[in-house]
Amino acid sequence: MLSSPDLSFSRTLPIVVFNQLGELLEQMAQTVESAVLILTEAVLVRIYIPVEWQRQRFTLVVSEQFSVLLVGTFEQGSRETEGQGIYSEINAQLTFNLEAIASFVYELRDLFECDSYTHQNLERYQQIIRPNDATLQSQFTLLLLEYLLTQPNQEIIASPSPVGPAVYICQPVEDALKKQISQERLLNQVTTQIRKSLDLPVIMATAITQVREFLELDRLVIYKFEDSQVNSQQYQSDSIPLNETALAIGMELSVCEPSEIDFYIHENNNKDSPFISVNNQPLLEDYQKYGGYIVYEARATDAITSVLNYTEKNCFIRTSRCWEKYRQGFTLAVDDVEKTYALEECLLNFLRECQVRAKFAAPIMFEDKLWGLLIAHHCDEPHQWNDSEKNLLVAIAEQLAIAIHQAELMQTLTQEKQNLEQRVIERTMALRDALLAAEAASRIRSEFLATISHELLTPLTYVIGMSSTLLRWPLGELSQRQRGYLQTIHDSGEHLLGMINDILDLSQIEAGKTALNISEFSLVNVAENAVKSLQKKATIEQINLILDLQIDPRRDRFTADAKRVEQILLNLLTNAIKFTPESGSVTLRLWVEDDTAIFQVEDTGIGIPEEQLPLLFEKFQQLDTPYRRRYEGTGIGLALTKQLVELHRGRIEVESTVSIGSIFTVWIPTQAVRVVN
Repeated sequence: MLSSPDLSFSRTLPIVVFNQLGELLEQMAQTVESAVLILTEAVLVRIYIPVEWQRQRFTLVVSEQFSVLLVGTFEQGSRETEGQGIYSEINAQLTFNLEAIASFVYELRDLFECDSYTHQNLERYQQIIRPNDATLQSQFTLLLLEYLLTQPNQEIIASPSPVGPAVYICQPVEDALKKQISQERLLNQVTTQIRKSLDLPVIMATAITQVREFLELDRLVIYKFEDSQVNSQQYQSDSIPLNETALAIGMELSVCEPSEIDFYIHENNNKDSPFISVNNQPLLEDYQKYGGYIVYEARATDAITSVLNYTEKNCFIRTSRCWEKYRQGFTLAVDDVEKTYALEECLLNFLRECQVRAKFAAPIMFEDKLWGLLIAHHCDEPHQWNDSEKNLLVAIAEQLAIAIHQAELMQTLTQEKQNLEQRVIERTMALRDALLAAEAASRIRSEFLATISHELLTPLTYVIGMSSTLLRWPLGELSQRQRGYLQTIHDSGEHLLGMINDILDLSQIEAGKTALNISEFSLVNVAENAVKSLQKKATIEQINLILDLQIDPRRDRFTADAKRVEQILLNLLTNAIKFTPESGSVTLRLWVEDDTAIFQVEDTGIGIPEEQLPLLFEKFQQLDTPYRRRYEGTGIGLALTKQLVELHRGRIEVESTVSIGSIFTVWIPTQAVRVVN
């Protein structure tokens, strides 16, 4: 990475020695009186960097009096193994060359966006690089010499001393296995709880508390984006609302690369005014879309600052590019915010006030949707996040995502259930209102028909009686023409009387005012009387009326309302005769099965189309047939028949074929005789 071959120092060093040299440079920088910049590779942790930079470690000191660069590169395939006493080697270079330092700062600057504070500050420090002050240079040389002389010449892993205490060489491995088992047990507990419970707040509270205690974190929080579906009211009651503070806490605690900060908050106290960008464009839509808040927090002690109620003003808000990293699975590990945000004064001051020294953020995602972040803090001291800690936090974030997804599904199902129940209630009320309205209309119509029918009976009785009397008048002979007129009046009156009686019967049944007169009678007699009553009409119409008795004489006695049963048969036979052409036949069959009398009326009439069968027993319905105008009737007969059958707790069915005929079958069960005391 260095363009100048003039290097003061270049060799392969153990990583531990390289780190100690970096600390030495930082100590030296503290003695510089002018403004000094101290940067390490930690400043790159927030951004995506090229592969060659991923294998680099560096410590950079830049000021007007003293500038130095320590840079090291791991060999291809080599990596650092932490916490086990074994370190990889690194190719280290230490230089005071101004050109080399300026070139390195230039390349480092270009990794950041042009409008970021980091880019601008690096450019400013690049311009102040001057030859090192001789006194400071000498001081560093002496400091380096003292360090080299005081370091013992020992191996990276010393052999056990024969006189020292016995050391169990497998102890580190055993400790690592125990920690791994404990970690897996903790993860299993969280997973089990998620499977057993749908109470998201309880799951979060338990999981976050257990993980914080296990990793000995100072603070562990869950940050939720505003556009996530789960209602924030499910969480802690003191979770902060979506405002500048929430944006500050959530976004700054999970800090993304400041180079992606495109906008500044317009500072005023009017909450209704939109945020203003550098192009004077309103940002309210982005603010609402990418804002969020802390929904849960677990702290080691009450002395640690709570971020739930933090009131410090925010520095920046972000656009969506920052969160795209997390959506792609990016995790942010900051070992020391003082080094990572050395060039971001606003962010650094914010994190200091929040007591954040080291932090780790893992995305909470499901179905490619970024729900929020799991953020861990060490508040007082820097902390080097190892792979075990990172893996556990990532795994917990994944389990929380599953729990949140379950909660969202349950919330959706509950909402749909509530909506469905509400629709059912509304539909039921509408149907009830419609039914009540229909019943009221039917009752009013029935009452009207009953009233009109009663009013018609009196004059109709006079018409029928007087016409009958005139037909039998003994004084003087009536001419044939006069007798014909009187007979027409009498027959019309009789026909009208039958219609009125049917209407009265139907109205009484619908009003629930009809009671059956139950008695024992002969089924054969009822059938014969019905056929006998219509024999003359059938003869006039040239219809062959047949009675087919298929009943055992010993089962002839039956209990029901004989008058109503005969009325049922008369209505069915009359209807069959009416729609049967000349030379046709109408047959009444009768038989008994168990305690049920079965009547069947079969004709060779015009038949009924299948699509019109449902209308057959409706009141005042005349089926639309080619013969409609040829047949008289009001459509009451079959409706009344059905009502009378059902009044006996029976049923009626019809089978019909156009141009062949119809079969009406009635089942009437035997009725219990009521005993009146």
